[in-house]
Amino acid sequence: MFPSLLIFCLLCFAAASTGAIFKPGAWYKGLAKPSWTPPNWVFPVVWTILFAMMAIAGWRVWKAAGVEAWPSLALFVLHLGVNAAWSYLFFGRRRLDWAMVDVLTLAAMVAVLTLSFLCVDEIAALLLVPYLAWVCLAATLNFRVLQMNGPRGEGRTAT
Repeated sequence: MFPSLLIFCLLCFAAASTGAIFKPGAWYKGLAKPSWTPPNWVFPVVWTILFAMMAIAGWRVWKAAGVEAWPSLALFVLHLGVNAAWSYLFFGRRRLDWAMVDVLTLAAMVAVLTLSFLCVDEIAALLLVPYLAWVCLAATLNFRVLQMNGPRGEGRTAT
């Protein structure tokens, strides 16, 4: 039981590690951002909780259906790659436009993943609902920052 949970934790936190590798830094600080942007400390706290919930959700699906749930679990792993790509695109490449495409793709994938998990384990699906809400907020924030700064964050900057 616990070795499989550990595997899901490792998968999720491997995806999360891109957030530690590609950090906001001075470039992000200089971007114009909407007034409703959460404080910087909120992001690692929320993402840590969400990645833990994702790991538990994936594990519950595995525990409930095993290899029979391979389409849902394959989507789970694929979505982690899309999630991991966002930090690289936004902070690493400084491509707000590419990150926008990524986060919209991620939101769609999380919605489908939630429905897919619902067919196997209701609690697993419910564990993904806050994640979907946060990704939608992140997409909205990404969109506003893109609008305010241009595709490479070279437009207007905060003063």
